[in-house]
Amino acid sequence: MATSTSGMPEELREYMLSVSVRETGILKNLRERTALMENSLMQISPEQGQLMYMLIKLIKAKRTLEIGVFTGYSTLWTAMALPEDGLIIACDVNREWTETAEKYWIEACVDHKIDLRLAPAEDTLDSLIEEGLENTFDFAFIDANKDGYGTYYDQCLQLIKPGGLIALDNVLGFGRIIDPKSDDPGTTVIRDLNRRIHNDNRVDVSMIPVSDGLTLILKH
Repeated sequence: MATSTSGMPEELREYMLSVSVRETGILKNLRERTALMENSLMQISPEQGQLMYMLIKLIKAKRTLEIGVFTGYSTLWTAMALPEDGLIIACDVNREWTETAEKYWIEACVDHKIDLRLAPAEDTLDSLIEEGLENTFDFAFIDANKDGYGTYYDQCLQLIKPGGLIALDNVLGFGRIIDPKSDDPGTTVIRDLNRRIHNDNRVDVSMIPVSDGLTLILKH
């Protein structure tokens, strides 16, 4: 969750967006509406949305997971990248935010691709594992409560098939990650998880400085 890429001069970022991002009118309207909300920083940036769109296209994903929906901007990018018979299982707990999301999904005619589960994500992912759906998803995007990231990573790694991709958001923690005085639960969990993923021989990993840091994890 970061509405722009940290550390990039605004004029340079605006140039990058002008010659790179192909944001539809519905995506732009949703992003601008969300920007007016008190929690607007929970929305991903358009450059990150388009990066995820391209990654989903590249791996030819059909079944995806989204941990943290908010107003549905990232979900909409994902749904637009999926084929007509694609599926997103989208996890959130906030009915008010996701009601906004559903309106835009319907307007974009992608709502049939999205299975919204309003329950704690840990419970939803556990239920998918119990259903025997390990190794059946192509892509997962994790952008929810930071103190739950370790659990979500472990669950998604079970559910993603070999060759599948996990995208983990906010891995730089707005700089708090390198501040030894920052010891809140979310920062501590992400700091520990970053090191754990780096040493995880089940995956390939690349952390890229888009938005607030995005780690791409390729399952062997």
